[in-house]
Amino acid sequence: MGIYQQLGLKQVINASGKMTALGGSAVHPEVARAMGEAAMDYVEISELIKKAGKLIAEATGGEDGCPTAGAGAGVAISVAAVIAGTDLRLIERLPDSAGLKNKIILQKGHAVHFGAPLRQMIALGGGQAIEAGHANHVEEAHLRAEIDDQTAALLYVQSHHAVQKGMQSLEKMIQLGREYKVPVIVDAAAEEDLRRYVAMGSDLVVYSGAKAIGGPTSGFITGRKDLIEACQAQYKGVGRAMKTGKEAIIGLLTALGRYGREEGHTGVLRGRVEWLARELNQLSGLSASVVKDEAGRDIYRTHVRIDERESGFSAKEVIRLLENGDPAIFTRNHYANTGVIFIDPRPLHEGQEKVIAARFKEIWGQQKVSDKS
Repeated sequence: MGIYQQLGLKQVINASGKMTALGGSAVHPEVARAMGEAAMDYVEISELIKKAGKLIAEATGGEDGCPTAGAGAGVAISVAAVIAGTDLRLIERLPDSAGLKNKIILQKGHAVHFGAPLRQMIALGGGQAIEAGHANHVEEAHLRAEIDDQTAALLYVQSHHAVQKGMQSLEKMIQLGREYKVPVIVDAAAEEDLRRYVAMGSDLVVYSGAKAIGGPTSGFITGRKDLIEACQAQYKGVGRAMKTGKEAIIGLLTALGRYGREEGHTGVLRGRVEWLARELNQLSGLSASVVKDEAGRDIYRTHVRIDERESGFSAKEVIRLLENGDPAIFTRNHYANTGVIFIDPRPLHEGQEKVIAARFKEIWGQQKVSDKS
């Protein structure tokens, strides 16, 4: 019996992705052991943060790094850093930034909700979120019109949550940042490439530790040394409410050290979703295929389209039946209103794709019994 079942909670099969709502990642035993060892000893936290920053920089190509409690905290701390710098008097004022250079410019299609509003993370860091353009169309002129002498930073969101078309590119944002001499912050929470955005010239890049990297609930910021120094300084201000413990930092660093070691991992995962697609295609009123991540990441998922008339189920009914089973199966449901659900193989434990296939067949079998009666 698992630790959560001992508490009376239902077992969960996570076919949704590395989602905060389902606990982020299931960490590797090596990461868990390192966290356990860290929990049973002491360390000077300020020195651990500095050391972690150096190791984060090595892994990302940044000049320095800063561990955080998560990507949301990373955005708030980055915003606080560009507003207050290392001035303790200003750090202790935030999030009250009245009279300070505090405007954070982002494209309207990037003002996402990731479980909480991105605008709120900006506000926690003392920033005033300024949305440029329209939800599905932003021109360079829209961005230029919003940048003024009160602009503290430009913020770019690289995420499947963001609008994928009609937005200005990160290259354009970096160009404008250089022209107007304002830093560019990139929210790359779930991105797999830890070096790309720093190499492009971004000043601060925020990642989640519990998404692609497979670490515990954590995150980090990488980038320009002076701005990272300011990020670390925020732990004397708003960052204190977002502090991350020694166990999480050690878990993050261990996961970073492991990241990318497993060659052929993508191919193995793709094989599992291809197998699942073949199994599900045996069911009437359902068509399954393998598709690549909509934001361009090297992630492949099983795309399941449900024909309600032929199958007798709506996508939302299938989702409900999967989640109400034991174990509860959670799928990726951003397009459920169009009859489509996705199955993400990355969080699945060995063999769980077979449990998912069996559960679909069980649900379809119940429908046949119902039709006969």
